[in-house]
Amino acid sequence: MRWALVRVSLAVTVMVVLAFAVPLGLVVKELARDRAFADAERQAAQIRPALAITTDREQLERAVASSQAGGDGRLAVHVPGNDGTRQGAGTDARGPHEAYDIGRRRADPRDVETARRGRSAVTSVPGGYALLQPTALSTGEFAVVEVYVPHRAVGNGVTTSWVILAGVGLGLIAGSLATADRLGLRLVRPAERLAKAAAELGEGKLGVRVREGGPPELRAAAVAFNSMADKIVQLLSHERELAADLSHRLRTPLTVLRLNAASLGEGPAAEQTRAAVAQLEREVDQLICAAREQGERKERPSLGCDACEVIRDRMDFWSALAEDEGRAVRLAGVEATVRVPVARPELVAALDAMLGNVFRHTPEGTAFAVDVHHSEDAVIVLVSDAGPGIADPDAALRRGHGDGGPGSTGLGLDIVRRVAESTGGDVRIGRSVLGGTEVRVWLSLGGAGKPRRRERRRRIRPRRAGPDTSRKAAG
Repeated sequence: MRWALVRVSLAVTVMVVLAFAVPLGLVVKELARDRAFADAERQAAQIRPALAITTDREQLERAVASSQAGGDGRLAVHVPGNDGTRQGAGTDARGPHEAYDIGRRRADPRDVETARRGRSAVTSVPGGYALLQPTALSTGEFAVVEVYVPHRAVGNGVTTSWVILAGVGLGLIAGSLATADRLGLRLVRPAERLAKAAAELGEGKLGVRVREGGPPELRAAAVAFNSMADKIVQLLSHERELAADLSHRLRTPLTVLRLNAASLGEGPAAEQTRAAVAQLEREVDQLICAAREQGERKERPSLGCDACEVIRDRMDFWSALAEDEGRAVRLAGVEATVRVPVARPELVAALDAMLGNVFRHTPEGTAFAVDVHHSEDAVIVLVSDAGPGIADPDAALRRGHGDGGPGSTGLGLDIVRRVAESTGGDVRIGRSVLGGTEVRVWLSLGGAGKPRRRERRRRIRPRRAGPDTSRKAAG
């Protein structure tokens, strides 16, 4: 916007300057020409009294030499011949004489003869112009006074005037550009502040606000943005409070479950039940702490966790249930230590959501597998099963759109998606090598928001059996 205003101002100012400066420059040139020829006419008029009195050559020569133009060699007089038959009262007594010239002739003789008919003329000569001014003699004939006007006299002062006009025009253009730039800056700075604040708000910096300034429209936009940011903070605060309240409400049934689990006695099933209740209590406590946290999570660096260690731990937890249901389980790629920029509770929640979908939406005895692939800039977690598949994978990835039947909230894969996107990765659903669904979670190690190239994804992506033709419902 700023440069657009500068360009428009430049174009308009240049057109205005040209519209006034060019005609004014031509007028200055014409005035200088008129001034030069008016001075030449005045020089010629100084010889007229002498010609009216006498045509004596010596007297006329003295009159020409006494004039300014004659002294500079720019004046000449062309006197016609006299046969003595037409003498007037003012004629000298020397009798008839032939035509003669006083001074240097520059004009063409034909132009001089034309001027003798009583018509003034200006003719071009080498180096300038010649003003031919006829003057009536007492004999009734016309003598011609020739005044030479050089080019420098015709253009005297024109160059200086044009330089002044050009300087004034450039000054106007510079002033217009400076004014347009200041105006554009006044418009652009509030818009830039608004755009920067919107970007920071999108990054999770909820405390950002915009200083109101600039034109009324931008001030109104800043007020609306600040009001929106305040509303978002209030909504998030209410959401945290609601999550904390809901989590607290879970403590009562959890207490009952813990007491019932304590009365189950000894045995593998009782131990597994008590471990599950303890794990559920820890998750509820973590949820309450997370909901009560104040400040921006974006402001604090994430320590991350070891993805392979978390996957091994969760597979130990789910393998007991898999053994009870007769499911074949395969785990691969978790021997190394691979740290990902995700908090452990969040990664645990994502893994439990994917594995819980397998148990909830596939028949008992359905095999599943968890594979981990990693490179220098990413970690891929593949959860595959041999179940019926997902009918609508796009809806399964949208919050609350899962069609998992009774007990499904539609939030399982949405949790996985948010965890992946927090690192700059994503989630894809496809056909697994086992024949069912494969959920692929891409966790970027390069930082959130950084784009990944598809070539890198292909380099570490495992081969699949075929196109995605069957899907299963997401919980």
